[in-house]
Amino acid sequence: MVKELIEIGKSILIAIIAAFLIITFVFETVNVDGHSMDPTLNNGDRLIVEKVSYYFRAPRAGDIVVIKYPANPKEKFIKRVIGVGGDRIKIEDGKLYVNGAVKKEPYILETMTGDFDEVTVPQNTVFVMGDNRNNSRDSRFPDVGFVSYKMVVGRAAFRIYPFSRAGKLSAFQNWKGRSIWL
Repeated sequence: MVKELIEIGKSILIAIIAAFLIITFVFETVNVDGHSMDPTLNNGDRLIVEKVSYYFRAPRAGDIVVIKYPANPKEKFIKRVIGVGGDRIKIEDGKLYVNGAVKKEPYILETMTGDFDEVTVPQNTVFVMGDNRNNSRDSRFPDVGFVSYKMVVGRAAFRIYPFSRAGKLSAFQNWKGRSIWL
């Protein structure tokens, strides 16, 4: 009887350690809370965020990432990477410019209001924005600003709920969840 309890205890301890390691270094699930990524992601969507790829490469423009909110790292935001180190970003007359060229963005909800003076993204940081540009707290705001790679939790890879929209998340998706490659 004692041997069986010891074996059960070992199994439980191994399971706890394995779960901790997986959640810390491989993937985790998150709920979308809010409308800043509409129409690509909706309030209540449940996602799998993978963390492994960013051990081997930096985030890329177009990636949908979960970040720690710089003003309160206990909170997490989900946004799209718009620019990486060295990129020049500006918004003028409702259009996003990256390195002087207008960015085609079929995934955004509506035309942006307001301009944003040109900035250059520092190395080892990303500039992020929500797809619902007029309702998104993102790199345009001083409390978010440029996001250090250290604050990037991982890449949103897969939607698991709602089941009707479940599937892999591509860098570019339209409101129906279909992939768009530009």
